[in-house]
Amino acid sequence: MFRVFYELYEDAKNILKKDPACRSIFEAVLLYPGFLVLVFYRLANFLYKHKLYFLARLISQIGRFFTGIEIHPGAKIGRRLFIDHGMGIVIGETSTIGNDCIIYHDVTLGGTGKDKYKRHPDIGSNVMIGAGSKVLGPIKIGNNVKVGANSTILKDVPDNVTVVGYDRIIDKK
Repeated sequence: MFRVFYELYEDAKNILKKDPACRSIFEAVLLYPGFLVLVFYRLANFLYKHKLYFLARLISQIGRFFTGIEIHPGAKIGRRLFIDHGMGIVIGETSTIGNDCIIYHDVTLGGTGKDKYKRHPDIGSNVMIGAGSKVLGPIKIGNNVKVGANSTILKDVPDNVTVVGYDRIIDKK
């Protein structure tokens, strides 16, 4: 249980570090919906792992109501996720997100409706996903990737690249 509180503390410190508009950890905890939804997610994920599926989904829907951010309790989220201006974000059940990622508003990590078991993307560490982007299907986004705003990603993306538009890699580091 201590680990969950420590992870939430890290999340709050991360907001303070990455958002120049945030003035204190207290402000991050009380006023940032990206932080609030992570509190709901961590509780819902704990319940989901203990096979309390209905209660987990209920908690996640309450979090969605208050924040406008929908994270399925079955998703696997790493440490220090920064959700900036999070309204409209959807993170599907079989999604995984690595450490130190940034997700902007109106992003979907969703399925295509064709796959039965693994339906959602795997996002590496240190990934930035721009506003309005859709990352769909059981694909892999590598580490240190930047996804431009309003992009649609349907194919795997290797490490250390920038991708914009429709699966178009524009910059290899």
